[in-house]
Amino acid sequence: MSDTLYDLHRVRHFYGDKKVLDIEQLAIPPGSITGLSGPNGSGKSTLLKLLAFAMRPTQGEIRFNGHLEHPLSPRVRSRVTLLTQTPYLLKRSVFDNVAYGLKIRKDKRDLENRVNTALAAVGLNFEEFHRRQWHELSGGEAQRVAMAARLILKPDALLLDEPVASVDTESARLIRRASIAARDHWGCTLIIVSHDLSWLHECSDTRISMARGRIYATGEESVFPPPYLAGTDGFPVKDLGNGEVIRLSPRDGDTAIIQKRKIDIKLTRDNGADNQISAVITQMLLEKKSGNILTTIALDGFTITLSISPDQVASQNLHPGKPIIISFNAADISWR
Repeated sequence: MSDTLYDLHRVRHFYGDKKVLDIEQLAIPPGSITGLSGPNGSGKSTLLKLLAFAMRPTQGEIRFNGHLEHPLSPRVRSRVTLLTQTPYLLKRSVFDNVAYGLKIRKDKRDLENRVNTALAAVGLNFEEFHRRQWHELSGGEAQRVAMAARLILKPDALLLDEPVASVDTESARLIRRASIAARDHWGCTLIIVSHDLSWLHECSDTRISMARGRIYATGEESVFPPPYLAGTDGFPVKDLGNGEVIRLSPRDGDTAIIQKRKIDIKLTRDNGADNQISAVITQMLLEKKSGNILTTIALDGFTITLSISPDQVASQNLHPGKPIIISFNAADISWR
């Protein structure tokens, strides 16, 4: 088996003349959980469709288990499955929806027990639900049935595109639990797109952010999204719309990025860095793996997330709602 489940090389995708995806290289190991975040229109859903082999990239290669693959390839059929925000169910019973993939594969052994197990994984009682028709389900129940229909296949890769964005709290909890169990029980690789950053940070081995079709290492980099303007001194700036601008380094790429370790949190302005920008802490979460506090900081129009030590949180009395200053130098900003 290959050391990577997915290996993308110079993948670019266009809708008409518009480039929506531009990924030079991306490797995803088997059994890993990758969290994708980014603003709407950044290319996340397009990337998942390509990884699901639902369509071909305009340019580049996508390898799966070391093999160059394409839509309808028998090597990926039923081994990769995608769950979107809006479930699509066949106009049939719950049982027939969940069992459909196995029947297509002509795999009918112990079918009732396997459907029972898949429904139980998402918190649905077999006796209560298996005879129900698709139109008798709530939105959360329908999404759980759609999830069960994917879990029963025991895929190598489960791609989740905002899977809990439109469901009730209990359904969201059960879908999250079932997806993690798939990784734990049979080594399923998970690639998750979600605006629920707390879930992504809690469960992901690797976090990737996307902007304008490109990928960035969320754990290490922050993106200052476009547009950019020409400053009075000739250097590009990002206008925050509140009277403040971020001074950037000379432009030699499409998107401005900075290493997170180059950003300091201060309580007042000083004579240090040439960028000292007003911001507000909006969310703080404990990172179980590091013990640090994952802190989401809102600027005007976008957010950044920093990992901060508990000692710094205590010494600066940081908490959600607290106004702060983020401090960094233009020279530390690079372009990609």
